[in-house]
Amino acid sequence: MTNARAYVATLILFLAIDALWLGVVARAFYVAQLGPVLREQPNLFAAGLFYLGYAGAIVYFAIAPAIARSDWAVAARNGAILGLVAYGTYELSNFATLPGWPLAIVPVDMAWGMVATGASAAGGFFIARRLS
Repeated sequence: MTNARAYVATLILFLAIDALWLGVVARAFYVAQLGPVLREQPNLFAAGLFYLGYAGAIVYFAIAPAIARSDWAVAARNGAILGLVAYGTYELSNFATLPGWPLAIVPVDMAWGMVATGASAAGGFFIARRLS
């Protein structure tokens, strides 16, 4: 039951902070870097699949081990590592294979993956513990 609560909390947290980042804070940066390849409207089905699966990965790799150890720092650290690997895989693969993929976006997105995933994991841990 704790993992289910952690999942819902993490999903909501990650969606909220990622929407704030992509829609407000860094919107102009992404449009400037990726303008010609951005869709007018995102594919919500594909985005939904990503968020549902990624929240599960955060719980599995970061929050569950943190709950087992009763240590929020494990959630934050494992989440940050997961974010670096996941976002790094995406960014470095795109940079390696897509002509014109901007180098400027690679470190920004990788850093964002670390921050967003680490924060969501820590927040999900605290909320799940509070609700248990």
